[in-house]
Amino acid sequence: MGIGFGRMMQQFDLKDYLSTRKALVDSALEQLVPRPAGLQQSVLEAARYSLFAGGKRLRPILCMAAAEVVGSEPESVLPAACALELIHTYSLIHDDLPAMDNDDFRRGRPTCHKAYGEAMAILAGDALLTEAFGLVARFGLNYSPAAGSAATVLRVVEILARASGYQGMIGGQVIDLEAEQSEVDLETLEAMHRHKTGALICGALEIGALLGGGDAEQTQSLVRFGRHFGLAFQITDDLLDVEGDPAVMGKPAGSDQARNKKTYPAVLGMEATRAAARDHVVKAIEVLADFDEKALPLKEMACYLPNRKA
Repeated sequence: MGIGFGRMMQQFDLKDYLSTRKALVDSALEQLVPRPAGLQQSVLEAARYSLFAGGKRLRPILCMAAAEVVGSEPESVLPAACALELIHTYSLIHDDLPAMDNDDFRRGRPTCHKAYGEAMAILAGDALLTEAFGLVARFGLNYSPAAGSAATVLRVVEILARASGYQGMIGGQVIDLEAEQSEVDLETLEAMHRHKTGALICGALEIGALLGGGDAEQTQSLVRFGRHFGLAFQITDDLLDVEGDPAVMGKPAGSDQARNKKTYPAVLGMEATRAAARDHVVKAIEVLADFDEKALPLKEMACYLPNRKA
């Protein structure tokens, strides 16, 4: 199954694709996440403040793209895709807290704890995390055709827990925090990125393939793509912290160095870091060789990474 990317390149508009998929996610989130009301109004306001702060919706878009690759419609996996975004947003709220990265701005406006206080920010993050699992459970209880069997839904829950917990995102954050007080080698740095950023990206692709009806081989191929995509994404994030435009990024540049964060530029230098990003993009694209033209959006997203500005 050759992709034939060259023949289709001019027919694909990545900007339009991302915009269309983001609109799908934003609309679903508006419907699925409760509006502020009642005695819980404050925590819902804080949660929605961060959830609708202008994120790219990368993880849900990857989830939908994976479902499309294996032959399903993107809308069929929207609840699970939205669950991924809730988890991602919770992680950003908690990362910004004074006890963690102590950031004042995110996406061009005050972070959640600056707008609502530290206690409410912690609770807002907790609420988003738990609601993510509630979304998946309701998805299964409604027995959507995309959900398949109860065993499939339970598998999605397990993937989310692994990707967001100590084996994934939280584990990576632990490595990140402890590395501030010591020197790290490239192997440790890569492990940190694979867990902190890459795990949820891989989880998004795995869930999309699973709910989309992909077989084991297809699913594992998309997870391998996610491993390289996730590393390329985080490496370019490290580069942007050094040379990105704060007005575009929505936060000050140089914050990683100021906090003694261990990054690819700090360990390898700028040129070797750029080379590492390109290498992972190439490897990600190579994984897609066994898929047909439905994988073109994933390829184009990978190709865009070295050129992204935010």
